[in-house]
Amino acid sequence: MHISADKVVSFHYNLKDVDGTLLETSYDADPTLYLHGHSNILAALESELDTKVVGDKVNVTLAPDQAYGERKEGAVQRVPIKHLHNHAALKNKLKPGSRVQVNTQHGPWEAVVLKVGKFNVDIDSNHPLAGKTLTFEIEVVDIREATSEELAHGHAHGAGGHHHD
Repeated sequence: MHISADKVVSFHYNLKDVDGTLLETSYDADPTLYLHGHSNILAALESELDTKVVGDKVNVTLAPDQAYGERKEGAVQRVPIKHLHNHAALKNKLKPGSRVQVNTQHGPWEAVVLKVGKFNVDIDSNHPLAGKTLTFEIEVVDIREATSEELAHGHAHGAGGHHHD
C-alpha cells in the first residue's frame, strides 16, 4: 500500500535546524499519525510523502515560508490560562520560555510563554520554529485505511494522532 488521500500514515521523524542540531524526535515515543490529504501536516511534507510506502525514508529541507512562516516582531498576545491545552496540569509549571499549545478555533497553536500572571499568560504567538529553515528526516512506519469516523473528523485517531476528550 502506498500513501495517498484518505490513508492514515504513521511515521517517525527527526527535526533538525540548519546547523544539524536535533530539535525534536519521535523515536522516543509513539510514531506520529496523520490523515493524508487533509492538511494535518505541513503541505510541503505531505507532498513529499505522497506515494511513499512503509520503510521509505525521506529527507526534506523546508525554508520558513514552507514550514512555520517568518517571525513577526511584536506578536505578543495575552491569553487566559484556561485556553491553554492541558491547562490544569500546567498550573504552577508555567514560566517564561515554556512551550505551550493554545486552543484556537483552528485547532491547537504552539507558542512560547513570555510572562505568567495569575489568570493570563503573555505569549509570543509566533510558532516556536518560525523563521527557521528545518530539515525533517522521516521514516514511514505504517499505512492503513482511514476509518469512517477519521474521515468524518478530518484527522487520524489513536496513539500519535488526535484524541477526543
